Amino acid sequence: MTTVAVIDMGTNTFHLLVAEVTDRGFAVTHRYREAVKVGAGGITQGMITNEGAQRALQTLRHFHELIKKHGATQVTAIATSAFRNAKNGVAVATQIQAETGIAVKIIDGEHEAELIYRGITSGLNLQDHTSLIVDIGGGSVEFIMGTQREIFWKQSVEIGGQRLLEQFQKHDPILPEEGEALYAYLNQALQPLKDALLEYEPEVLVGSSGSFDTLSEMYCAQHGLQYRGEDAETPLTIPGFYALFDELKKRDRAARMQLPGMIELRVDMIVVACFIIDWLFQNHADFYHLRVSTYSLKEGVLSTLVTRP
Repeated sequence: MTTVAVIDMGTNTFHLLVAEVTDRGFAVTHRYREAVKVGAGGITQGMITNEGAQRALQTLRHFHELIKKHGATQVTAIATSAFRNAKNGVAVATQIQAETGIAVKIIDGEHEAELIYRGITSGLNLQDHTSLIVDIGGGSVEFIMGTQREIFWKQSVEIGGQRLLEQFQKHDPILPEEGEALYAYLNQALQPLKDALLEYEPEVLVGSSGSFDTLSEMYCAQHGLQYRGEDAETPLTIPGFYALFDELKKRDRAARMQLPGMIELRVDMIVVACFIIDWLFQNHADFYHLRVSTYSLKEGVLSTLVTRP
């Protein structure tokens, strides 16, 4: 048994998992997350701001102490959209390694999609139904079509929530014309996905962590269900999503925070994330089921560390 640490350095949130890994699988012992917002203020210019870089450094210093405390002997740190698209992304990663000793690996969108798929299929059984996995990050959104056994199609698109928020949502609540402009943009940016939906005809939409977690928690609060964030799968239905979307898009930030289950980490991006989900349902009427996986990239990285005998 080996104690390992996995750091997922997302555009808005940094996650740290500490886990025990054997040749049979992994068991997470500690989970931490910080709202670093490394992409805020610079993502549409292809830069990590000085403030964002300092927040990243401060968080990685804290994570380094936690890793030492828990005795992890192997550390894997993965950086995604904000880092790979920033002109200074490599420089910030290099500074992090110099100051914390944690080597940061910046991965491309294709690799990110594969890790998300591995993470989800380690926690959920997709069976032989064709599913569309959707992971809405702050910088990019990953779309993966496949079954439990194989990936048929995948794409990473730089249309994450922080990008859409800075480009389209200039008012709060979002104006109808801003929503229309966002839909028009998605129609153009997601043409390859539209073609793939026609070709592979997925029946199930699987939302991966992030905004989907918060929507699931809000759904549970509305319907008197127990929300267990440590479970690999949590409840949400298609009608449940639309009831939440209708409520969220007419509220400003303060009013959204009053909704049971809403958290500060998601309150800013939740509306544009819902627009992406709605676009998917509008463009593919064959989805009959919505599932939410709490597992994602970080668990995918853990699955790669399991050494089969």
